[in-house]
Amino acid sequence: MAVEYAPVRAVHKPWGSTDLRPWRALRDSNPVGELWFERPGSPTTDLLLKLIFTKQNLSIQVHPTDAYAEFIGLAHGKSEAWVILDAAQGARIALGLRHRITPEQLRASLQDGTIMDLVYWRSVAKGDVVLVPAGTIHAIGAGLVIAEIQQNIDATFRLYDYGRERKLHIDNGTAAADPGPAQDIPAPRMIDGARTLLAADPHFVLERIALSADSDWAFSADIEVWLLVVEGRAHLGRMPLSPGEAVFLRADRTMIHADAGGMKGLIAYGAAAPLPDLLCEIAGTVTP
Repeated sequence: MAVEYAPVRAVHKPWGSTDLRPWRALRDSNPVGELWFERPGSPTTDLLLKLIFTKQNLSIQVHPTDAYAEFIGLAHGKSEAWVILDAAQGARIALGLRHRITPEQLRASLQDGTIMDLVYWRSVAKGDVVLVPAGTIHAIGAGLVIAEIQQNIDATFRLYDYGRERKLHIDNGTAAADPGPAQDIPAPRMIDGARTLLAADPHFVLERIALSADSDWAFSADIEVWLLVVEGRAHLGRMPLSPGEAVFLRADRTMIHADAGGMKGLIAYGAAAPLPDLLCEIAGTVTP
């Protein structure tokens, strides 16, 4: 049983930012690309929740499917989903290719740089949701703050890196990639008045929650669940939470009190469909 405030670990990246406000007061002379939310003591979790900050383009990359991961000796593959928390004017992401090509053509495009013309770039704005199934070629552009949920494994094959002197993974990347357009995903749909389904993958569900001002909720986490506060403030039990803070829950039940002004957040958990009894409003006021 667990209800835990999730500390963060800063991961430095050449494309990251030195100023993470307003999401974190952290200022760092080395660019921080990611904040990883972890359990106290860092025990293993099925999912990994991150905040991503980009001042430059990330590499064009791909993650392995479960089948390919098993083939090369990894525990499992890596699917992920993104929610755009902030976007500069003209910010964009790449997802899939414009048209299907052969693995041989993909390899050639990585060697001569024409992969930049093959990937499908599109503009994104605050609130957009992107599902990145394993095997999908993708990239994140500059000027973005993104909340990401993923299968918890470090399995990224870097295909193209704009001339930065970092290792590429052409062989594994070409073998793991589906060299075609990305799959269409359903539009977000309301589950109930407080919950909206953003993305569902065989490995996780991602929801947006919107709790009205001074409301109280029972939060039942029978499995591993991550909660990230995006707007407003709340108390989880007696634990105060502000934007950019997260909690981990598993096999436990607690209360959420949305403070004056309400609270908006993201919830992710390892299931193939939304959990019906995850969040239930309670009549009356519960003092945190």
